[in-house]
Amino acid sequence: MDSLNGRVVIITGASEGIGAHLAAVLQKRGAHLALAARNEARLAGVASPGDLVVAGDLTHDSVRSALIAQTVARWGRIDVLINNAGRGSYYTAFTTPLDEARAVFELNFFGPLALAQLAVPHLRRTRGTLVNVISIAGQISLPWLPVYSGSKFALAAITSAQRTELKRDGVHVMGVFPGYVDTDFQAHAPGPRPPDGVVRGRRFAVSAGQCAEAIVDGIAHRKRMVVTPRAGWLLVWANRFFPGFVESRLERV
Repeated sequence: MDSLNGRVVIITGASEGIGAHLAAVLQKRGAHLALAARNEARLAGVASPGDLVVAGDLTHDSVRSALIAQTVARWGRIDVLINNAGRGSYYTAFTTPLDEARAVFELNFFGPLALAQLAVPHLRRTRGTLVNVISIAGQISLPWLPVYSGSKFALAAITSAQRTELKRDGVHVMGVFPGYVDTDFQAHAPGPRPPDGVVRGRRFAVSAGQCAEAIVDGIAHRKRMVVTPRAGWLLVWANRFFPGFVESRLERV
C-alpha cells in the first residue's frame, strides 16, 4: 500500500508551479489535500473533488489559522505540511526598498515559520512530516537575488533547528533545495531584469513536475534533504569547500 494513501497533506503556493504539480502527484497517490494560495480560481483548477481549498494571503495570521483549523475540521488530523509558497526579488542588495525586503521575508520565512508553529501539535500526534521548500539560493547566495537568498538561508537555518527539535517526537523535517525550475518565478519577481545568463539558463531547468516527484519521494522515504536536480549537489559541495571559486564564477553571470 502507498504510504501516502489517505494521508492529510497541506500544500501552500498550490495554485501553480511546483505546488500545483505536488497536488497532482499526491492526488494520484490517494492523499487528502488542503490547498492554499491567493488565487482562488487557479486553486479550483488544481483541486480534485474532495480537496479543501483555502484562498488567501499566507502572510496574514488569520489565513494561516483558517488553513489549519479547516484542515483539522475536515479530516481531524494533519500528516504533512508542505511550505511551498514563496517569491523572488531581483533588486540588488543596495537598491532593494526595505518594504520589499520585508515583504519577501514575510512570505518566504515568517509565513512558513508561523504555519509550522500552528501545525506542529498535529504533526506530533501523527508523527508526520514538515517540508520546507527552500531553494539552492539557501545554500549558495545568488547575487542577482540577494534578498531572496537571504530569506532562503534563514529558512534553511530554521529548518535545521526544527529538525533537531522535532526528532525526539518522531516528526520528520525535510528541506528541499531546488535549482533552476521551469516555472513563472521570473515573471512574478519584481525588480530589474535578471542577467542574460540567468534567462538563457532556463533551457537547462528541471520541470516543476520532476521537482514535485523528487519532493514526494523524499516525503515517502523520510529524507533529510532533497536537492533537485541532483547535479545541484555539485554546487552545494563546491560552495562549502571552495566558496571563493564559486563566488568568482557567479560574478561572471
